[in-house]
Amino acid sequence: MPGTPPPARRTVLRAVAIAPAAGLGITACSSGGDGGGTSTSAPTAPVDLGASDDVKVGASELYLDENVVVSRISDDQYKAFSTICTHRQCPINKLEGHKLICPCHGSQFDATNGKVLHDPAVAPLHELSVKVENGKIVAGPKA
Repeated sequence: MPGTPPPARRTVLRAVAIAPAAGLGITACSSGGDGGGTSTSAPTAPVDLGASDDVKVGASELYLDENVVVSRISDDQYKAFSTICTHRQCPINKLEGHKLICPCHGSQFDATNGKVLHDPAVAPLHELSVKVENGKIVAGPKA
């Protein structure tokens, strides 16, 4: 507006400093965001994911609380990957068939091999060890 003085430099700097603290900064990828899982990291020790028959041959299953996806390739072959997005470490909470979709920036991954299907992520998901013990799927960090 004509005749209105511009804001003082100190006022502008104060507003910039306060904005992130007021929740106006980027929060989609922070801990406790809307990722859907209860944790924001992949398993650091082996975790029991439930009955091996819960994942049908040719299907993938998303385990939100553990941030793991398991795909059953054949009767006795499983693949497991961390569902922490390699772009900004958001927990992935959506699985459509074999396609994992990150809620933060839209990266997409193949649940059967961890490869990136859609950017902004460029690195594949981290593969986890997976085995069946006493009829249960157990996944954890690679040795």
